[in-house]
Amino acid sequence: MKILVVDDSKAMRMIVIRTLKQTGLANFQTIEANNGAEALTVIADQKPDLVLSDWNMPEMKGIELLKKLREAGNTIRFGFITSESSPEVRKEAEDAGAAFLVTKPFTSNSFEAALSPLLA
Repeated sequence: MKILVVDDSKAMRMIVIRTLKQTGLANFQTIEANNGAEALTVIADQKPDLVLSDWNMPEMKGIELLKKLREAGNTIRFGFITSESSPEVRKEAEDAGAAFLVTKPFTSNSFEAALSPLLA
């Protein structure tokens, strides 16, 4: 399984990847993008199985990335890893087609709980 981690912070991408490795999930490879615009290119080139995206990023926010993918007919599994946690943000994410929203700070358990239903 190939997982794309999208965040404008290199440090946060590293933390997300480290946390993924601490879960019980096995056999995955990670690739990275700095923002939604870069992620569109990476998705077209690398064809990941899952996208884990931040919400707030320069150039293209995560929600804009998700909406562009869905508008193009791309049904890739997509989740948010974000500090945004209001009911409005959760509803917007769900309405746009996100499978889950994990709030920062997160744990390997919260990752596993969000990802397990997708990978079953």
